Amino acid sequence: MTMPCVIGIDTGGTFTDFVMWRAGQLHVHKVLSTPAQPEVAILQGLHELGVDQSNATELLIVHGSTVATNAVLEGKGVTTVFITNRGFADLLTIGRQTRRELYNLQPQPPLPPLRAQACLETGGRIDAHGDIIDALTPEDLTQLREQLRALAPQAVAINLLFSYIDDRYERAIESVIPAGIFVSRSSALLPEYKEYERGITTWLNAYVGPLMQGYLARLCAALPRTKIAVMQSSGGTIAAEQAGQHAVRLLLSGPAGGLAAARFIAARAGRERVLTFDMGGTSTDVALIEGDLQLTTHGRIGAYPVAVPMVDIHTIGAGGGSIAYVDSGGVLQVGPHSAGADPGPACYGRGGRQATVTDAHLILGRLRADSFLGGRMPLDTAAAHRAIEPLSQRLSLSVAATAAGIVRIVNQHMVQALQLMSVQRGIDPRGLSLVSFGGAGGLHVCALAEALGMTQAMVPVHAGVLSAVGMIVAPRSRQLSKTVLGLQTIHSAEQINLLFEPLIQQGREELAQEGVRGEPLRVECSLDMRYRGQSYTLTVPWSSVSTSQAAFEQLHQQRYGHRLPLAVEIVNLRVALSVPSPSRSLPRQDSAQVAAPRAIQLLEMDTPVLLYQREQMHPQQWIQGPALIVETLASTWLAPGWTLHKDPDGNLLLQTGQAIADEHPAVWQ
Repeated sequence: MTMPCVIGIDTGGTFTDFVMWRAGQLHVHKVLSTPAQPEVAILQGLHELGVDQSNATELLIVHGSTVATNAVLEGKGVTTVFITNRGFADLLTIGRQTRRELYNLQPQPPLPPLRAQACLETGGRIDAHGDIIDALTPEDLTQLREQLRALAPQAVAINLLFSYIDDRYERAIESVIPAGIFVSRSSALLPEYKEYERGITTWLNAYVGPLMQGYLARLCAALPRTKIAVMQSSGGTIAAEQAGQHAVRLLLSGPAGGLAAARFIAARAGRERVLTFDMGGTSTDVALIEGDLQLTTHGRIGAYPVAVPMVDIHTIGAGGGSIAYVDSGGVLQVGPHSAGADPGPACYGRGGRQATVTDAHLILGRLRADSFLGGRMPLDTAAAHRAIEPLSQRLSLSVAATAAGIVRIVNQHMVQALQLMSVQRGIDPRGLSLVSFGGAGGLHVCALAEALGMTQAMVPVHAGVLSAVGMIVAPRSRQLSKTVLGLQTIHSAEQINLLFEPLIQQGREELAQEGVRGEPLRVECSLDMRYRGQSYTLTVPWSSVSTSQAAFEQLHQQRYGHRLPLAVEIVNLRVALSVPSPSRSLPRQDSAQVAAPRAIQLLEMDTPVLLYQREQMHPQQWIQGPALIVETLASTWLAPGWTLHKDPDGNLLLQTGQAIADEHPAVWQ
């Protein structure tokens, strides 16, 4: 490989996606994931793309990994010890004392994240003003060292009260931890208030950090001449050499890649305010984009809160591999369990026997048995029929009606998720565009938009591998924060700017370690604010005292429907530093080889439906639904009453109503 080349790789639960950008051209690829050893699928895909791994000096790989995520969700992290102040050993177990089932009088207590023996107490306690309550003595440090030798953990998480004010005691504890043990220190990872959220985040970082370090080390060893970066949950990248130490910041790296690409492509199409849904084989991620990516510090992974900045998404167990079943009451249900990559849906022919959403689409004809993955992976229609038939018999329906029911149910699950990210936040989805991606997204986009009253939708170019596209357009970035409690009125703008300076400098130094020197940096400062007496905050941009307060009150009004006559308090400072996104334009598709559609018969339609090959559609071509548009890595179902056209970038832009056809009589049908 002699010319510069960038490859985005997204490791999903079912498929590993590749997008290779070289000399302004894109090449996409997809292979089945190998969850036990994700690097195996990566090396296989690189080989199939023709990448010479022995001479890849001009190659940059940007990777979205599920290693940390899967370890958390499956409870397969490393043996970890949690160190905190005396009297707080059960901090992570007690949490916020909230119950999952509020009205259940006999709830099942959640399993504690650590066993009691792995929670160690010591001195080094200070109060909210930084005054010492319980000093850390040499005897404390000696005892900790002996306890760690006896427990022999692979990782240690250190979380002392108010360490964001003074971190000297956490640093002292770190200095006596034996070599070879992974250390996660709360004052370095998340210097913010709320000891439980900070503690869980610090523990999660320790719990999966060695796994992430080991995986990245194996990947780097297999590609010794290649530069490797990893997508962070916040939508920016970090060098692989630093990523392992910040594993908790990688928990949503795949979904963040999808949102980065959706924002990039939708903005090129003139759509700045969009709802997105990424439907893959195992799950669906939904999000709202209004200009910049929306970040949150109240995210969750499984049962655990994660307080580091991450893209604000909602994930549900609804994907192409979601399993359909009839419950004890005789009602058809779909998900959240998935057939995954192995054995996968029944139609994959890999031993799966349970009916899935993918099998339902194949029965209905929306997936074509001979064109899946460009024909490289033929689908078994008979196997899909055999999987759905037992459900249809229990429901006293035809196989086709049962398949249609499976699709309607999974659609309703996704509609509820999209409403959560829009309606329940005071945002009317009818003023937004719906952007679908993921291998299965285009098959559901019209139904979801109709259910939400939306009239515009978009299926981006390369929608089946959009998360991998996001890897190659994402900037290198850092997100830093620090708690500084106090009423806003006692801070002047000059005081607040001085408080931001250390965070900005830290971010510059971390990016410099990746080789960012002399490049222009985008620095964005923001504040977490609340009314005095509240427990939760809202994040607003920092510009001046009055402007930030007005922005907070306006956002509070939108989110909660009211304002309060109370003083406004600054809780946290936040700084986002990023290098400008790489100038990698997507190739325009205005020279496609046009081919006429062919008619096919679908079970649910009375008349034949036209099938188009996406890459052979004429730019600016208008199509009226119903129609099926197929491509190598995805399919799009254009429902009756919808019209689409393909823009010069190759995106499919969908709109409702016959008005479009009236305005553009040269419709190719």
